Amino acid sequence: MQNYKDIDEYIANFPADVQKNLQKIRKTIQKVAPDATEKISYGIPTFVHHGNLVHFAAYDTHYALYPGVAPIKELSEELASYETSKGTIRFPLDKPLPFNLIKKITLLAVKRNLKGKN
Repeated sequence: MQNYKDIDEYIANFPADVQKNLQKIRKTIQKVAPDATEKISYGIPTFVHHGNLVHFAAYDTHYALYPGVAPIKELSEELASYETSKGTIRFPLDKPLPFNLIKKITLLAVKRNLKGKN
């Protein structure tokens, strides 16, 4: 695991097309959670608001979003075409990212954290 000083440094380590999508993911989360702060946690970009809100990352074959268990359960039908596990959603690198779905996921994570159930 690399030790990045911030999200900008993390994103800068990827090819231009991946950087562009990581920045779009970042902006999408920022729009939904403008009061959240950014940090690197577990070696990947993380937004924090009343606890960890959502993490995101890029890998060789996919982008990953880590919103916790509840948003994945609640949106299971909308996430059916994506690979998921307990707290992870994987979006293939070669497919368009579902930014409206990322907004919904982030909103659910914000609501969860505001209720104190993170």
